[in-house]
Amino acid sequence: MRLVKCWFCSSTIYPGHGIQFVRNDAKIFRFCRSKCHKNFKMKRNPRKVKWTKAYRAAHGKDMTQDKTFDFEKKRNRPERYDRNVTEDTLKAIKKIDKIRSSREAQHINKRLKPNKQKIFKSEVKEIDQNINLIKAPGSYQQDSEKTKVLVSTNKSVQNEAMEE
Repeated sequence: MRLVKCWFCSSTIYPGHGIQFVRNDAKIFRFCRSKCHKNFKMKRNPRKVKWTKAYRAAHGKDMTQDKTFDFEKKRNRPERYDRNVTEDTLKAIKKIDKIRSSREAQHINKRLKPNKQKIFKSEVKEIDQNINLIKAPGSYQQDSEKTKVLVSTNKSVQNEAMEE
């Protein structure tokens, strides 16, 4: 089963799916859906369309350089079937997939970290500016006039009689 990539959005195209366009110079363009085909016909650049993988890679949204991507490269050399090698390969694929997903999660957290601090600072600033919406106007005076009140811990005889 041959899986090919969409020329426009870089998603995988399974057999029997998608559209194929052959230019006059015999260059073949494969598209996963009509959305990609229409954007190609409108001569849009995939690096400028936000939902494509090319855009995400060009603007630092996705990981582009990682050792785990080397395993996905297409190899044209035929290999003789060996059950043990196939079993080891399938185990390795699962491990590589776990590694890749954890690295992608780290990449996303690293990318979003500066924005979290910026959001926190803006929220604190907004609270400082609009504190009158949170606190009642009379509470400002009470805050400045706070006094400590001593409460005795001794139980009186009357309280004990009432409790019984």
